[in-house]
Amino acid sequence: QVQLVESGGGLVQAGGSLRLSCAASGSVVSFNVMGWYRQAPGKQRELVATISTGGSTNYADSVKGRFTISRDIPKNTVYLQMNNLKPEDTAVYYCNANTIKGVYWWGQGTQVTVSS
Repeated sequence: QVQLVESGGGLVQAGGSLRLSCAASGSVVSFNVMGWYRQAPGKQRELVATISTGGSTNYADSVKGRFTISRDIPKNTVYLQMNNLKPEDTAVYYCNANTIKGVYWWGQGTQVTVSS
């Protein structure tokens, strides 16, 4: 059973920065894709950013140029650096990992709140 543990959320003013971490119980390169999703109150969960086994990254249009996904393979950790945060970035952020066979796991989520 894979475990994903997020950390790094909190309260920040608009224009500020946060770095989220997702520690995986297995090697991050053993997954086909790892990523970050978010869910704001009353809204559906949406993709924020992903990183593939080969290191290719993908971002939602709303965060391009502000957020960066990266990984530390020896530490089995994926990061989401969030800069120039906006109130509309407020949400619970979830880490996700999936395999090429379609098996996936979610972390417990970490709250990010951006005040105006």
